[in-house]
Amino acid sequence: MAVKEMPIFTRTFDFLTWLLPISNNFPRAYRHTATKRLLDAAFDLREHLESTNHRLGQERLAFIKLADEDLDNVRLYIRLAARCEWLTEGGQ
Repeated sequence: MAVKEMPIFTRTFDFLTWLLPISNNFPRAYRHTATKRLLDAAFDLREHLESTNHRLGQERLAFIKLADEDLDNVRLYIRLAARCEWLTEGGQ
């Protein structure tokens, strides 16, 4: 019997596949600041979720907290990108 992947893993992977091409359209002036921080936070979120899946007990809780912090950062950077209208089709 095949093990079904948890939705959080599918959704974060889908989010990354959406985010990567979209972030290429962000203004060049922000590629090494806001864009990099957004992508780093998104990848850190996914990696901490993967690490959480391999841990138990208090160690698992510590990785869940790291993933939660990453998610807060992703939300912040996505809100910033939306406010600056970088998430429109084709970018600027």
